[in-house]
Amino acid sequence: MCDLIATSITGKYKTIDDLPGPSLATTAYWLFVKGYADKSHLMQVEHKRLYGPIWRSRFGPFDVVNVATAELIAQVSRQEGRYPVRTELPHWKEYRDMRGQAYGIHVDTGPEWHRIRSALNPKMLILKEVATYTPIIHEVVSDLLQRVELLRLRSSDQVTVSDLASELYKFGFEGISSILFETRLGCLQEEIPRDTLRFIAAVNDMLALSETVLFFPRWTHHIFPFWKRFVQAWDDLYDVARILIDRKVKQIHDQVERGEEVEGMYLTYLLASNKLSLGEVYISLTELLLGGVDTTQFHLCHYAVSHDESNFPEPARFVPDRWLRDNPSRSQHHPYSSIPFGVGVRACVGKRVAELEMYFALSRLMQHYEVRTEKGAPSIQPKTRTLLIPSKPIDLKFIPRV
Repeated sequence: MCDLIATSITGKYKTIDDLPGPSLATTAYWLFVKGYADKSHLMQVEHKRLYGPIWRSRFGPFDVVNVATAELIAQVSRQEGRYPVRTELPHWKEYRDMRGQAYGIHVDTGPEWHRIRSALNPKMLILKEVATYTPIIHEVVSDLLQRVELLRLRSSDQVTVSDLASELYKFGFEGISSILFETRLGCLQEEIPRDTLRFIAAVNDMLALSETVLFFPRWTHHIFPFWKRFVQAWDDLYDVARILIDRKVKQIHDQVERGEEVEGMYLTYLLASNKLSLGEVYISLTELLLGGVDTTQFHLCHYAVSHDESNFPEPARFVPDRWLRDNPSRSQHHPYSSIPFGVGVRACVGKRVAELEMYFALSRLMQHYEVRTEKGAPSIQPKTRTLLIPSKPIDLKFIPRV
């Protein structure tokens, strides 16, 4: 309050230079010496404790303002205009320039971003349209149940599924690819096709390397091996997507030549709409498979906010009842205290599909099995790999319901 009075009396407003926060050297120390490189979500919590709800930090080429309360996140989000600005992804842009590719929704900005996003939205976010994907998602869920049954029967106790997160990752990937490419990639098969394995490995490499590539200056790209690996990962991602899209283009062309009616889901819609060039279709569908990878210049510290006691009492405890809405007292948290898919026009374009996958998979798994943890199993903590993932494999027991 004293600072506000002093500001109003002197007529001077505080600037970004007045914000507390770590220097670039301090950030590097936290990441690489104190061991927060794969725990940057916990660094959010610590920095909020040290510097308060808004602070300045430096990460590689970026000068970042971090906001870590639901009220501040809401305020920042509401300032966005028609073309919300996100932090540049210079490593992604450099790769696209090097390969002569279209930019896509994660790199493009302004009217060009809006044009591409407007072409992608209708079949992804309108509930009536998304509902048409229900049969294919149920088909993929059925394969997941078969996979769980196979894995548990193979285990020594005939109930345990090891590394469940890996199987769920394959499930999610199979579901979204079935919609985007209108073909099954075979992620849940006993023998996974080579190109599918190549894509999955490339996703892992790209996400694991993104923050490292971003942190180090461009002139180090020819010194350290991580840039070469990052480029190879994107080459594999783009190549597999291109093969799948070209296959669909040929199929549509052959149908037209035979005078047949062309029917299909997402890819057919994009190709038939002529709203995007083929190059933009290539990169857009590749990026949609990486749904959720997005950053903002005002770093919205979602992990710190969602683990704030004032929003969610006992945030570290697993309390699923807190999300029930049968009692008004259960849902009194701030609407911006948990926004896993983002908000506004730059929210996750695959949100509806992701929710359908989760609802169908969870409901059908719970109908068939009682799920338990291993007795005395250690707690599994998350780690940062661009996204949050489990730090260790998760093993769960699937007990058939009578």
